[in-house]
Amino acid sequence: MAACQTTFYFTRRVIQLGYRLPLCSVRVSRTSFSSQATSPNKLDNDAVEVLGNRFGRDEWTNVTPQILSKVGRNLHNQQYHPLNLIKQRIHNHFYARYTQRGNPIFSVYDYLSPVVTTEQNFDSVLVPKDHVTRRKQDNYYINSNHLLRAHTTAHDRDLVKSGLDAFLVTGDVYRRDDIDRSHYPVFHQMEGVRLFSKHTLFGGVKGGHMLELFEEGRRVPEKQQRHTLEAAKLVEHDLKQTLEALVKSLFGEDLQTRWVDCTFPFTHPSFELEIWFGGEWLEVLGCGVTEQELLRRAGASDKVGWAFGLGLERLAMILYGIPDIRIFWSEDHGFLSQFRVDDVNQPVKFQPFQKYEPIVRDISFWIPSGFERADFLDLVRTVGGDVIEEVAIYDEFVHPKTKKTSNSYRIKYFQLERLLTNEEVNSIHKRIQDAAVQRLGVEGRF
Repeated sequence: MAACQTTFYFTRRVIQLGYRLPLCSVRVSRTSFSSQATSPNKLDNDAVEVLGNRFGRDEWTNVTPQILSKVGRNLHNQQYHPLNLIKQRIHNHFYARYTQRGNPIFSVYDYLSPVVTTEQNFDSVLVPKDHVTRRKQDNYYINSNHLLRAHTTAHDRDLVKSGLDAFLVTGDVYRRDDIDRSHYPVFHQMEGVRLFSKHTLFGGVKGGHMLELFEEGRRVPEKQQRHTLEAAKLVEHDLKQTLEALVKSLFGEDLQTRWVDCTFPFTHPSFELEIWFGGEWLEVLGCGVTEQELLRRAGASDKVGWAFGLGLERLAMILYGIPDIRIFWSEDHGFLSQFRVDDVNQPVKFQPFQKYEPIVRDISFWIPSGFERADFLDLVRTVGGDVIEEVAIYDEFVHPKTKKTSNSYRIKYFQLERLLTNEEVNSIHKRIQDAAVQRLGVEGRF
């Protein structure tokens, strides 16, 4: 379930990792972030090859070689990786707390392919055909029918349809997003879903045999049209109780929490959970009562349920004090050894080794008709790779005579393992300038 400004896909800024820490870095080897050379995925003139499957290209294809190099890395399944530690802690919590006849009731799926159809990613979770989140500017399309999933919610319908009533799905998701220390085009999400029959929801309630799940009512802020108020409130209570217990298992029993109302296409009512941490309120996940239409399409119209979504990187950055989202892709021993623990619940505080200041360069150009900012950001990532810390637009104006529009961007260059030289940065910056002219058709003001 994608969440309000954290993992819910239907807000523009989906994984707002905004928790800022002092500038610092980890010393890593020069090849730590270079997986592209060994990736079996590739992009050629006619097709995209990913995870052993070949897809024909068309006018929707916009996935890049750099993004394809990340597919199959599965950081969340790598032993002693901080994302894996977070995932294990959440799994352990659900395994211990939610059982039936001594067995866990939640099934776990960690290896579902990130290649999904547009129907799975959008239609199955009730995204309208004209919804803004379908745009090429926001997603990595393989072709018009397939893309790299933008959220793990894309699997909900199929898993419910298979007969599951409770499951956790973890995987890598892909978004064309901003470039800074809190955002990365690939991150890892966990989806949780639980469904209730009339018996399971009302079984422990006094007089529950007299209550019903459904009615022909009207949609109000507290419930959906088909839900009775009793059913909606019980599902909401179970959801909030479950998630408050989860975050307290991660951050401590004394943790302060609060709920914020949100709006999403596939849940109603919908909520965002915030925690008081480091002297401020931080959003950590989104959730809600599953839209009954989604369950109807999945063949579970006789049940009600809830769903939540959270970003593993967000939790790890807060919990372990990791200052830069790029660090999660490091293969350096100095980074990963800090998380080599005997007990996944053991407290870990990330220890940076060195501190470097970024080198800043500006780039200005006249934009052509049809220019998309997301295309420029992808170009910068493709040329500069992970030495790009941040790209921000700082000026835009329209020439009073020619009516042409100029954009000016500030690019911060920062490598995690060493201090970049001016010569290196100048070389990369020149390649970005040339590529912007050649590939995007901009008119340079260099």
